[in-house]
Amino acid sequence: MTEPKTYGDAVAVVTVTYSPGKTLDRFLDTLEKATDRAVSVVLADNGSVDGAPEDAAAARDNVHFVPTGGNLGYGGGANAGVATLGDDVGWIVVANPDLEWDPGSLDELLRVAQRWPRGGAFGPLIREPDGTVYPSARLLPSLGRGIGHAVFGRIWPGNPWTRSYRQERETPTERSVGWLSGSCLLLRREAFDSVAGFDTRYFMYFEDVDLGDRLGRAGWLNVYAPSASVMHIGGVSTAKASARMLAAHHDSAYRYLADRHRGLVWKPVLAAVKVGLALRLKLQSRRG
Repeated sequence: MTEPKTYGDAVAVVTVTYSPGKTLDRFLDTLEKATDRAVSVVLADNGSVDGAPEDAAAARDNVHFVPTGGNLGYGGGANAGVATLGDDVGWIVVANPDLEWDPGSLDELLRVAQRWPRGGAFGPLIREPDGTVYPSARLLPSLGRGIGHAVFGRIWPGNPWTRSYRQERETPTERSVGWLSGSCLLLRREAFDSVAGFDTRYFMYFEDVDLGDRLGRAGWLNVYAPSASVMHIGGVSTAKASARMLAAHHDSAYRYLADRHRGLVWKPVLAAVKVGLALRLKLQSRRG
């Protein structure tokens, strides 16, 4: 049996870029005030054409531009960025480049991590630009919750399946949860290694749900840490390909459920889920 690799206590931030525009500078500027520690930043670039990642790396000594060789999706890009880190890095932040960090927020995440020795992933409170708290700490989507949320989430937002899944009426308290939003995650590198990182079959969406589930199965905890907070501007890169991203969301939802419900007995159920998701995609595409 191979012994797990031992890492140091350094912190690195990996952000996956795809023509992030001006939001990247705000991400990096606010990151400087989020921690008192020296932090290396890896821009795992999935094929930007706006020059923003190259310019940021040229202007800042701690920022490194790492082309991934193509558009690997969010999880694939994050894995490629993590693979460039040295063994001194024991803490990895994977975050979207359209975040703004609150002062001291990264240091607070690290303090929370010290209280949870079996914590593998830690997620801050995430605010929308209007101040609304995004429900970033959720239960895992069981087949029942997943179908109920998918069918009724848009037309009946207060349905019991969506309320249960999103946990948005829960008071923001420090606690273990099923999974955390991949838009901002502090990861214990030992835990990330133990599940071989993100599953690259998920091009976009559900890679964070899948990671949280696999971390839990491996004996790690996903910890919501609302004493740390960030603001997510959202959608700068994906807005350019909204139809494609909508299709990717439905494909990933099906993959997640199919991965966890194997065998002949589940075939009819999964076939019905696939048809339902296809209809939902068609309706949402028309509305869009």
